[in-house]
Amino acid sequence: MADLKDFAEQLVNLTVKEVNELANILKEEYGIEPAAAAVAVAAGGGAAGGDAEAAEEKSEFDVILKAAGASKLAVVKLVKELTGLGLKDAKDIVDSAPKAVKEGVAKDEAEGIKKSLEEAGAEVELK
Repeated sequence: MADLKDFAEQLVNLTVKEVNELANILKEEYGIEPAAAAVAVAAGGGAAGGDAEAAEEKSEFDVILKAAGASKLAVVKLVKELTGLGLKDAKDIVDSAPKAVKEGVAKDEAEGIKKSLEEAGAEVELK
């Protein structure tokens, strides 16, 4: 059991580069296509891997609220819901735009958040 925990800890601490190498080994030597697992580990490994590797393979994005737009109240409610913050904290983020709403999220999640905020009337940017 301890060996499995050690192995799991090693997997979680892999860098993006190491995850890609592991995926290649699994595919070439064992015929296993680890696409979903590699993405999940890469997202976790990217945070531990450092900024240089995140810049190499953009796997994490920051969702930046540039402006609240016409329906500020709807945007504040949505920011509150997306971040899990209280109403005052969500309002502070919206009032201090441009401001990061979420940082270090996967591309799909970032695009979903951007779409939701834009539908509420906000101006959003992904970095």
